[in-house]
Amino acid sequence: MSSAVRACWAVVAALAASLAAVPCTHAADAADPHAHHHVVPETQRSQRSYTVPAVSLVRDDGTGVSLASELADTRPVVLNFIYTTCTSVCPLTSQTFSDLQRKLGAARDAVHLVSISIDPEQDTPARLRDYAKKFEAGPGWQHYTGTVAASVAAQRAFDVYRGDKMSHAPVTLLRASPGAPWVRIDGFASADQLLAELRPMVAMR
Repeated sequence: MSSAVRACWAVVAALAASLAAVPCTHAADAADPHAHHHVVPETQRSQRSYTVPAVSLVRDDGTGVSLASELADTRPVVLNFIYTTCTSVCPLTSQTFSDLQRKLGAARDAVHLVSISIDPEQDTPARLRDYAKKFEAGPGWQHYTGTVAASVAAQRAFDVYRGDKMSHAPVTLLRASPGAPWVRIDGFASADQLLAELRPMVAMR
């Protein structure tokens, strides 16, 4: 794990420890305008239907591909949006993908992990390869870049577009197979949480 990722996890751990020390909020605290700060944020799971847009991207190996074709194989897909210069959300979500691949063990090649850049002007295939190497991405985990228009179209299709990269929020999307509904997890999903979602998907193959 890189020093940048370790530093991010240290911040998260410190925040969690400080939140744990805060007493539970009672009904009498309802008038407290800062009461919402006492609540530890959780992930939100929902099921959605998305139409994969007809956009062309460039895979981290330099190959031009269709996003629809990349997602059309029979493997379960786990998808997120990242950019390589991010110092907050992306290192954490990418480390989760790395941990997920490790926990999948022998089944890791049966799952397709997809990370699409939201900063394609900076994230060249070479930069994405370096980023993937930093998180020990295996063969089943590809990173994608392309034009700004293609990246925005992909973000809009999956309802993650927030106007600019600085407003990027953690979202992970999972799908068992083409045509199946997507599971959307808003927030920092853990590798164990993603693994629990994937188990029945892998078993269905």
